[in-house]
Amino acid sequence: MLSPAERRQKFWDVVRVGSGNFLAMYDFFVFGYFTTQIGKTFFPANSQLISLMLLVMTFESGYFMRPIGGLVLGAYMDRQGRRPGLILTLGLMTFGTAVIAFTPGYATAGVLGPLLVMIGRLVQGFAAGVELGGSSVYLSEIATPGNEGFYCSWQLASVQLAAICAWLLGMGLYGIIPEGEVTRWGWRIPFLIGCLITPLIMVLRRSLKETGEFEQQKHHPTTAEVLGIMVGNWKVVGQGIVLSSLTTTTFYFITAYLMTYTPTSGKQVLGFIIRDNLIVMLCVGCSNLFWLLAGGVLSDRIGRRRMLLALTAADIVTAYPALSWLVSAPSLGRLLTVELWLSFIFGMYNAAMIPFLIDIMPPLVRTCGFSLAFSCAAALFGVATPAVSIELVRVTGDPAMPGVWIIIRATLALWAAVVAKPYSDPTPAPGPVAVWKILSKWSQTKRE
Repeated sequence: MLSPAERRQKFWDVVRVGSGNFLAMYDFFVFGYFTTQIGKTFFPANSQLISLMLLVMTFESGYFMRPIGGLVLGAYMDRQGRRPGLILTLGLMTFGTAVIAFTPGYATAGVLGPLLVMIGRLVQGFAAGVELGGSSVYLSEIATPGNEGFYCSWQLASVQLAAICAWLLGMGLYGIIPEGEVTRWGWRIPFLIGCLITPLIMVLRRSLKETGEFEQQKHHPTTAEVLGIMVGNWKVVGQGIVLSSLTTTTFYFITAYLMTYTPTSGKQVLGFIIRDNLIVMLCVGCSNLFWLLAGGVLSDRIGRRRMLLALTAADIVTAYPALSWLVSAPSLGRLLTVELWLSFIFGMYNAAMIPFLIDIMPPLVRTCGFSLAFSCAAALFGVATPAVSIELVRVTGDPAMPGVWIIIRATLALWAAVVAKPYSDPTPAPGPVAVWKILSKWSQTKRE
């Protein structure tokens, strides 16, 4: 039983960790919300489509930097500690945000403007690659026994709070500032706000203490040892990617596809345009927030594997029928119902999956393994989900066909939830020679 002082300490530890993750995801959501305006500022072109494509490439470059950040910064956190890693990632995120906020547009700085924005975005993506993993591992290691899911769920909740704040701020700007002014300079305001709150978050993060579990480790792996353990446990990392892919697929489907493509381009597909998409978005954000917290508590009570199996099965059974029901008679009510159902599956599944993913990773490379798996899933499947969904509709002519994409990801996640198991017998950390032998043997097997 924790004393009142210990409970206060745990509470503030959660706030310190969650605040940094809030800033990291807030920047990503703001960038996505003001994609068109940033594109006109830094990537002017005769064709608006070309301008948008250039910016989308810049936006997605951050996601493809995530696996690199997960591997490099994850190894740093497994070697040097959770606390210094979390402080470093916050500093990198702040740098990326400031670059985007203060860089002059193409009309003033020429090609230097878009180049700096690209650099800022790459740095953001590099840092974000380990932010989720580092935060989740930290909270899991400071959690009271039997409450790891509940502690990790607060880190997940900070992502939803960031999304809600970015959306509200974006809509508020359009309500106060004329649209033309938002395009010229108003889009910078949310990034400036991010820069202004960073010092407070940095103070909070710097007051973090190292986790007791990390301090009690008798050996902290070198970079070569981290690589060796990761190669030796490639199957576990692969299982982690598959488990994480359902989270990223569902999240981008309900936020980027249904809430962006459907309201703006859905006239050709669903036959209507959603005017009240802000209400739907806020409802989904609040729903995600509730189910993430509830799922974290439930995973501690009934077990994470049971939840993963039940939720993946529910996704397989209901994804296509739910979308078929939506497109058969499109309405705001039906869209909200489908969104909330998918939000329930996303929130509950993610709340159980995050601590489960931590459990299956080798303890010596827990941050690196988690971050690499989750970042690869986001880069490979999350970002691709809107494009895949649109292409499936185009090729088949069936507006409900994106449900099949969800079913495929859910089926694979079901398999991973069955075969993955908590890591209980870590192998000795191999040195550089052993790493080379492992890589050579793997290469020879592939050739055969």
